[in-house]
Amino acid sequence: MLDFPRWKQVWFWAITLIACFAALPSLSSFAGAAWPSALPDPRINLGLDLAGGSHILLEANPEQVKRQRLESMEEDVRNRLKQAEPQIRIGDISSKDGTVSFILDDPTRIDAAREQVQTLTNGAQLTGQRDWDLQVMDGNRIVLTPTRAGIDQAVVQAMETATEVVRKRIDALGTREPTIIRQGSNRIVVQVPGLSDPAALKNQLGQTAKLEFKLVDTTALPSDLAQGIVPPGDEIVYYANPSKDGAAPMAVKRLGGIKGDQLADAKPGNDDRDNQPIVTITFDQQGGAKFAKLTSENVNKPFAIILDGKVISAPNINEPIIGGTARISGSFTADSANQLAINLRSGALPVDLKVVEERSVGPDLGADSIRKGMIAFGVGTGALMLFMLMTYGRFGVYTCLALIINTVMILGIMAGLNTTLTLPGIAGFVLTIGAAVDANVLINERIREERARGRRVHQAVEMGYKEASRAIFDANITNIIAATLMFFFGSGPVKGFAVVLVIGIATSVFTAVTLTRMWVSGWLRRARPSDIVL
Repeated sequence: MLDFPRWKQVWFWAITLIACFAALPSLSSFAGAAWPSALPDPRINLGLDLAGGSHILLEANPEQVKRQRLESMEEDVRNRLKQAEPQIRIGDISSKDGTVSFILDDPTRIDAAREQVQTLTNGAQLTGQRDWDLQVMDGNRIVLTPTRAGIDQAVVQAMETATEVVRKRIDALGTREPTIIRQGSNRIVVQVPGLSDPAALKNQLGQTAKLEFKLVDTTALPSDLAQGIVPPGDEIVYYANPSKDGAAPMAVKRLGGIKGDQLADAKPGNDDRDNQPIVTITFDQQGGAKFAKLTSENVNKPFAIILDGKVISAPNINEPIIGGTARISGSFTADSANQLAINLRSGALPVDLKVVEERSVGPDLGADSIRKGMIAFGVGTGALMLFMLMTYGRFGVYTCLALIINTVMILGIMAGLNTTLTLPGIAGFVLTIGAAVDANVLINERIREERARGRRVHQAVEMGYKEASRAIFDANITNIIAATLMFFFGSGPVKGFAVVLVIGIATSVFTAVTLTRMWVSGWLRRARPSDIVL
């Protein structure tokens, strides 16, 4: 139990020194000192309540998800029946009153049409229902109605996708350790510590970045468009910058275009002709093939590049574009082009997100919290060390050294894992330090008991560590289980507390049991005392 060969001592000291070295950049930052740029720089990130920053609550409209599902099903039905062998001809598809319905030109093909459309519906998770209810009416009309289970599943999927898109956009801003969590069925909480420009964050998150390429219907009369009248299958769109590009409405084909969800990359740049900012987009293989087909079949026709429902530009297709690359030009600045490129790379939001709550937290409150936390830590640690020195003498010295190393190791491991320290995390930190001496108290008191029973010094120390270790490990395992449950089922602040608690438990066991045992073993071999004072 007290045998520590050379390799084991080197291994334990290496772990200790590496963890302590990882804490130095954070300690230098807390002290206001500069850290050499040539050295590794792992640092502890401060949470919103310590570093200040922005808190934004985003809300989505579930009704928009329903409308999008109707539009998507409408297009899918048209394509599926067109690709059937032989083709199933239908009249106009209607998506009014929350349903998708169409009439067959040939009523004898109703069974074939039903089989084709049925393949477009799926099971709604484990509810036992399908996401669409299919009905045949009047012998030649098929009506598709979204089920409640299907709508709920679509909302959940849209919010999961939106959460991931928000995370990518914030990461692209260069911020560290944002907190992005779902709240309820249609809300997302975003907390970004240390953000100095919350307006830029709102603009970044508020833009859906829904990119579409749609053919312009040149047959639509301007007089009809001015009155809101469009040919069947068209919709009206407007320019994003009417003062520059014109305020006249434009008619585009509602279906048959290309969506920007098949982009592989988007980069800001400058036009070779006039050096104006542009965004160069690259489609993936499937999107590139669709884009090549669209441009090949519509040479000398205009098509509209639409972003979030507004026309950025409407160039003419002079020749087929088969390289899978296109350029988006418009009234961009260098910053807006870069922001659009970030949003396109991150993916379009499946649903619009509206800011319903915004809070800014200043750094002064966090600085005060850190100062008070350090005072609590200093007073508590000083009192503990004084008590241990007065009570256990030499073994109290070992305990104090273990306590100091434990503190630095916690900071180093947190920095190495790139974790975030929050106000509850400081509470967990102080609690861990206070509880770290429990193991040494158990060990030292057990050694006292063994000496009182008449055991020799070496045997008493060995039995003290051996017997106390069982209770120490049992107690800390239960604490880790509790902290793990808090991490997986708790929210942001609770998770911060749990992370610090788990790290503190691991380091306290290592320093209080392993390191002190190694130090005591070395002292016993060197001094060979006939008695110990405890």
